Amino acid sequence: MNEEVFVTCAVTGAGENVRKSDKVPVTPREIADDALAAGRAGAAIAHIHVRDPETGEGSRRVDLYREVVERIREKDQDLIINLTAGMGGDLVIGNENPLEAGEGTDFVSALERLAHVEELLPDICTLDCGSYNVGEGNLVYVSTSDQIRTGARRIRELGVKPEIEAFELGHVGFALKLLAEGELEAPALVQFCLGIPYAAPALPESLQAMKASVAGQDVIWSAFGVGRMELPMVAMAACLGGNVRVGLEDNLYLKRGVKASNAELVERACSIIDQIGSRVLSAQETREKLQLGRGGA
Repeated sequence: MNEEVFVTCAVTGAGENVRKSDKVPVTPREIADDALAAGRAGAAIAHIHVRDPETGEGSRRVDLYREVVERIREKDQDLIINLTAGMGGDLVIGNENPLEAGEGTDFVSALERLAHVEELLPDICTLDCGSYNVGEGNLVYVSTSDQIRTGARRIRELGVKPEIEAFELGHVGFALKLLAEGELEAPALVQFCLGIPYAAPALPESLQAMKASVAGQDVIWSAFGVGRMELPMVAMAACLGGNVRVGLEDNLYLKRGVKASNAELVERACSIIDQIGSRVLSAQETREKLQLGRGGA
């Protein structure tokens, strides 16, 4: 049991959820406002993607990240900023010629994926620790061993804390190798990402296996489940000793048929944590737990 739990809110993501709920924030102002509202509701960390304000599609534009981060920082509300650095790994394999990238490919180098991190110096940025098939079709998310090492080294040089995104057990194993080699600073922060088709499913057995894989290591872990498993995963993760993530990136509903806001999902997560007898950590307490400075220095 984790008696002191921090909550991350994944505010918007980059997927099709924006077409399924008008509560998903799209513009930089909306994303920043939702992040701040999630913080007031109890989230210590805001995990942030940006979207093209005109189309709603996920984007890597540095100017959009800049506006979101500046809007959050100008409020001087203590909220840990966690910027995704996972965009730029989408490779669609061509049907007729697999050596030709198909429509929908957004594939850039490890350092290009960090362009906004270089400029904005958030508290945390993500580092996807492996490749995997993304659902049906020919879309593969690509994050090779060399790309991960390159990203980890640059993130460390920038003084930003990497959050390792682990979509299956092999990703955790590689993260532990990087930690042993000194490529990741202790304590390593690892997010168990459960329920993305066809990576590790959002099941108790998956979470137990991932938790067992980091036993005895200098690792602080968190977990989330996609869709209807988001809120059950809050209870499971906290009971197994971890921290939690909720938000509209991963799930749109409070319960069947009732669409949620980010703040409402955070409030529900905090209520679950309280009901199992644990305490929700503030942003400052989470900074201390993760050994973070104040971002933007």
